[in-house]
Amino acid sequence: MENGDSVEGHKLCTQMQLQEFADKYVIKPIDPGPFRPLSISRFDGVIQEISEPVDETPSKVSIIYGVVGTIKLLAGMYLLVITSRKQVGTHSGFPIFQIVSMKFLSCNEALKQSSYQEKRDEAYFMSLLKTVESTTGLYFSYEADLTLNLQRTYKLPQKRTVQPLWKQVDPRFLWNRNLLEELIESKTVQITVKGSPAQITLISRRCTRRLGTRMWRRGANLAGDTANFIETEQLLNFEGFQSSYLQIRGSIPVLWEQIVDLSYKPRPRIINHEETPNVVARHFHDLTQRYGQVLVLDLTDQHGDEGQLSAAFAKEMHKLSHIRYLSYDFHSLCGKGNFENLDNLFAQIFEDFEKHRFFLMKSDGEILLEQTGIGRANCIDCLDRTNVTQSFLAWKSLNIQLERMGLDSPADSMPQHSDVYDKFRTLWVDHGDEISLQYSGTHALKGDLVRYGRQTLAGLVKDGMSAVSRYYLNNFHDGVRQDAMDLISGHYTVSRSCPSPFPLNGFESFSYLPVASAILVGGLTLTTVSLNQAGRGAQHFLSSVLWAGMTAGLMAVVKANGRQFCSRPHLCDLL
Repeated sequence: MENGDSVEGHKLCTQMQLQEFADKYVIKPIDPGPFRPLSISRFDGVIQEISEPVDETPSKVSIIYGVVGTIKLLAGMYLLVITSRKQVGTHSGFPIFQIVSMKFLSCNEALKQSSYQEKRDEAYFMSLLKTVESTTGLYFSYEADLTLNLQRTYKLPQKRTVQPLWKQVDPRFLWNRNLLEELIESKTVQITVKGSPAQITLISRRCTRRLGTRMWRRGANLAGDTANFIETEQLLNFEGFQSSYLQIRGSIPVLWEQIVDLSYKPRPRIINHEETPNVVARHFHDLTQRYGQVLVLDLTDQHGDEGQLSAAFAKEMHKLSHIRYLSYDFHSLCGKGNFENLDNLFAQIFEDFEKHRFFLMKSDGEILLEQTGIGRANCIDCLDRTNVTQSFLAWKSLNIQLERMGLDSPADSMPQHSDVYDKFRTLWVDHGDEISLQYSGTHALKGDLVRYGRQTLAGLVKDGMSAVSRYYLNNFHDGVRQDAMDLISGHYTVSRSCPSPFPLNGFESFSYLPVASAILVGGLTLTTVSLNQAGRGAQHFLSSVLWAGMTAGLMAVVKANGRQFCSRPHLCDLL
C-alpha cells in the first residue's frame, strides 16, 4: 500500500498480521474497520478474500505495515510487503513514513519444472528482488497523496476527489505503480519566525518513466522523458497560510550516454539522431502543459566534454523561442567556494522568478496566488550543483512568501546567520543526500556550499570519499541495481515466451574482474621485487623487464576492454 486515502469510505489499513501456512499466506487486518482478510496461495499466487476464520494454526505470525504489490517472474508470483517503517514527518496533517525494510514472499511452485536456463534466469531475477528489498529512500502515506503538489491538489475536479486515492495520483511519481497492477523523499523542519511557529516541508517526487542509476540512465529517451527527473516542492505553513514553491531538475534532454569503462570519468557521447529536435520539443511541451512557463538553468561547464554536451543542448533550445534558456558555468563562476556569485545568477533571472510566483492559500481554502511557471535546473548529474542552486532559489522564495503572509519586514528579512537559515540549509543538505543516494549510491557532493556557504576541509574529505564510492558503485555494482529498477518498475516484463536476456556462457564481469585484479596486483608485486634485485645480475634484470612487460601488457588489455569488466545491465536498452 503505497498511499492511503483521507476520503471516508476509502480508509486504508495501517497494520496487518501476516500468517504463514504450508499452502498459503493470510493477511489479517489489525485496525478496526470494514477490512477483510486476504489469502494468497503459495502454489499459484491466487489472491482471494476470506469470509470465515482459518481453523489451522499458522507456522509463523508477524506484523506488516502494508502490501506494496505483486510481481510475476518465470516461476510465478512474488508478493512484496512492508515489514518495518518509521515516521519521518507530516504532510497536510497526515504522517509520512519511510520504509525501513521489505520482504518478497514466494507464491509459486513452478520452478521445479523449469529448464536449466529458466532456473538460471530466475536465480538472477530473485537476486534483483533482494536488491529491491534493501532499497532506501522509499516513502509513503496512508492518508495523504504525496504524488500531487499543493496547487494541483486543490485544483482537482470535485468528482475526482471522491475516488480512491490510487485513482487520483500522478502516475509519474507513483513508485510502486507497476506492482499495484517515482520515488518520493520527504523532509520537514519546525522553525520560529518573529515568535510564531512555522513548518517547512520538502517533498521530492522522482519520475519513474526513465528511472535508473547514474551512468546507465543519462539524457532523454525518444519520448522525451529524462533521467533523474524530479519535482521538488517546498511547502510552508505559517499563521494560517499555506504556500508551495515548485522546482524541477532533469538530465540534459538530448540523446547521450556515458558508459562506464573503468576510467574515473568516462567521456559522455552525444548520440546523433534525426529525432533529437523532436525529443527536446516533446520534453518541453510536456513541461509547459504541466507547469506553465519554463526557465532552463544549465549549470554545466562550458568547456571540455561537458561543454560539447551543453552546446548541443543550447543548439536545440535556441529552436524553442517560448522557453527561456540560460547557460551558467557553475564551476567557473562559483568555484572555490564563491557561493555569493549566485546573486549574479539571481539578478539575471529575477524577472522570470517574480513572474512565475508561487502557490498561496489561506486556511479557509481561498487561493490567493498560483504558480504560473517553473525553473528547470540541470548539471551533468542533476545532483550537486543543481542542489546548491535550487536551495539558493528556494531560500529567496521563502523570504518572499513570508513577506506576502504578513511578516512586517522586507524580503530577505531572515539573515543568513540566523537559526532559521541554519535549519533551512540542513534541510536542503539532507534532501540533496537523499536524491543523490537514489541516483548515484552516495551522498551529494558540495554539501558544504549549502550548509556553510563555503568548502571546509572535512567537506573536502567527505566529498573525496563519496567520489571514490561513486566510482566503485558506477563501475561494479550499478548494472545489477539498474536491472532491479527496470524489473520492479515494469520497464522489463518477465515472460517465458521471450528469449533469455542472459545468454549462456556470456561474459560475466564479476567472474573476470577478481582474476584480472589478482594478476595485476601480482604482476606489480613481482615487478617491484625483481626491480629491487635487478642490481644483483643480468638474470634479475631480465626478470624485471619480463614482469614489467607482462604487467604493462595486461594493464593495456584491461584498459582497452574496460567496459567488459564493468557491471552492466542486461534487461533494457539505454534508450
